[in-house]
Amino acid sequence: MALDERLDRILARHEEIAAIMAEGQVNGDAFSRLSREYADLDPVVQAVQAFRDASQRMAQARELLDDPEMRELAEIEIQESEAKCAELKLQLRLALLPKDEADARSAILEIRPAAGGDEAALFAAELFGAYKRYAELNHWRFEIDEYDESDLAGLRSGVATISGRGVFSKLKFESGVHRVQRVPTTETQGRIHTSTVTVAVLPEAEEVDVDIDETDLRIDVYRASGAGGQHVNKTESAVRITHLPSGVVVAMQEEKSQHKNKAKAMKILRARLYEQQRAQAHATRSADRKSQVGTGDRSERIRTYNFPQGRVTDHRINLSLHKIDRVMLGEFNEIIDALVQDEQTALLAAEGL
Repeated sequence: MALDERLDRILARHEEIAAIMAEGQVNGDAFSRLSREYADLDPVVQAVQAFRDASQRMAQARELLDDPEMRELAEIEIQESEAKCAELKLQLRLALLPKDEADARSAILEIRPAAGGDEAALFAAELFGAYKRYAELNHWRFEIDEYDESDLAGLRSGVATISGRGVFSKLKFESGVHRVQRVPTTETQGRIHTSTVTVAVLPEAEEVDVDIDETDLRIDVYRASGAGGQHVNKTESAVRITHLPSGVVVAMQEEKSQHKNKAKAMKILRARLYEQQRAQAHATRSADRKSQVGTGDRSERIRTYNFPQGRVTDHRINLSLHKIDRVMLGEFNEIIDALVQDEQTALLAAEGL
């Protein structure tokens, strides 16, 4: 379908919704759905109108090129209008791309060490901290759901909820295996080691998104282990929930309250099941969560952090930045913006826009 035809359909739908709501014949959920659709279309309609206004001004300016007295002004107007039209046309093409409704959501971040022992755990802790700083730079809320500290202040498992509009649209690119190359603090001979950490980013799910039957759950409670003082070792506050149909298991022991641990575990379970549903709905994505983060083998990686060379490389888009210190301070925007642009370019080509 030609771009102009698509734009005409958007304008017509926008007017149709406005007329329906003005009649007052719909209410409740139907009115809410129409209101959301109208709000989503509104910025697109404004961009369409701006694009067509700029196109009209350019056409009018071209008609003045034959007038010697107006030629210079016409050329300036044409140049400005062409630049504006190109900018607005790109905005419209992006607006017409299929929307992933999860992009607007908050996200659940999970980080675990894979290959590399203590060094992998140490880097997992550093990466967890880097994402915390990235969230702060974007004015998002970073709430730790689980932080299981290993020896040497490393991280066995870290889970956090990052809240804010559009969090998932940015962080979804971080899912995968992150490889680190450096000389560990425990290395006495100065040799460079290669370790890996797995990162999974899931869109936060609401109860209405996933229908969980209580009879499908096996809930076990047990005494928490690891750091946390005497309390966690004396009470059965830790919770493990198994979703029997899918086999998904979530364990939580961060809180001293069994009730709070259960609530956190249910939140993560809901997110994992929601992501499975999304994966099944999109054939290009795997329904198996393990395929999202990989096995942790050193040969699998989406990004490499090479400390001796001060370089971070994202292998999906062949982007290398010689600013590893800034990245580890949470400055991921340059990498993530490049990944967003790469995805948009691929989608534009796929949609023929």
